[in-house]
Amino acid sequence: MVRGALAKLRPADGFGLVELLVALLILNIGLLSLMAVFVSGSTALRVASRRATASTLADSQLELYRALTYSAIALDSDSVNATDSTYRNDSAIGGSLGSLVTTTTGCSGLPNQCVPSRTVTGPDHGTYRVDTYIVMQTQGAGRALKVVTVVVRNPLSLAGLPLAREVGTFDQATGT
Repeated sequence: MVRGALAKLRPADGFGLVELLVALLILNIGLLSLMAVFVSGSTALRVASRRATASTLADSQLELYRALTYSAIALDSDSVNATDSTYRNDSAIGGSLGSLVTTTTGCSGLPNQCVPSRTVTGPDHGTYRVDTYIVMQTQGAGRALKVVTVVVRNPLSLAGLPLAREVGTFDQATGT
């Protein structure tokens, strides 16, 4: 009886080395694929977080202008002249700093709404560059408009690509 049982067990040799290596290879491919998904998801969350923070910063900068009267909306001319090429090449001004609304008197002490380009720390403790452009436009029957464009960039990016861009229009007829 013992011999019969041993004879039945002998043909079942179990896994060989080749089968074990194939099984480990398949497991390894599956785990690496899963890890790539997690890394991709983490990167997407980080980018979305930066864009959301940039959008919040752009909105808070635009709120500074919403609190002003029409005549007080302007940028400091000395600060505009001191800006770099990233600021000067934005599509909001069409390549001409002369189209910007500037003043030399209404920005004493340089509050944030008068500074054309500044670096801020966001609520996520990241560094952001907030660029503001104010351009005059005429609409309809000669109504003067000031178009305020706020662009938030990642200052660490070599290209200075925008993370957020918000535009507000202010009408002379209403005064705000």
